[in-house]
This record gives sequence, structure tokens and C-alpha cells, in this order.
Amino acid sequence: MSSVNDFIAELVRAANEVHRSNRFETMRMLDRAVIRIWELREAAGIPLSRSGTDSVVDLQTVASLIEAGQASEASIKAALLEAAAMLRDLHIVIDTHTEIQFGDRN
Repeated sequence: MSSVNDFIAELVRAANEVHRSNRFETMRMLDRAVIRIWELREAAGIPLSRSGTDSVVDLQTVASLIEAGQASEASIKAALLEAAAMLRDLHIVIDTHTEIQFGDRN
């Protein structure tokens, strides 16, 4: 799982240097983060979210705004740090073999 830690470091570094970043590379990095988050969620047994409140959707939105040239540096930085935090949390869940249980949300 060191590749996860390396990617987390890459995301944080990119967030700290967002003013110097290549927008295309940043967009690709967010896309990679979304894919990795989905993979880790699946590995942890977390089902796909059926709601629009999934933070991954927010990451995808920022990536789309980057592509359109409409994302601010602040929103890019926030998205990169959010992706890093999500990956960190999922990595911890998987590494510690934490069991996640879901019940009815009535």
C-alpha cells in the first residue's frame, strides 16, 4: 500500500503548489484519485453512494471545471486536499482491517 501513501503525498504537494501546477496534470490527478477512491471503497466493503452528497462527485466536478478553465486555485487546492484525506482514511480502514457495517437509514 505504499503506492497509496506516495499518491497521497503527491496530492498534498500539488495542493501546496497549485499556483505553479499544470491544470491538465492536476485534472488527471483528480481523475486518478477518484478511481483510486472507488477501488479502495470497494476493497473496504463500502457500497457505492446513491446520493448526490458523495464527496467523489465534488472531486469530479472540480476536475470538470479545471478542464473548462473555470476552477479557482482555492477550489483546486481544496479538492486535492479532500482527495488526499479520503485516500488516507480509506488506507487506514483497509490497513487496520476495520469492519464497516451499514444499517437501514430510515
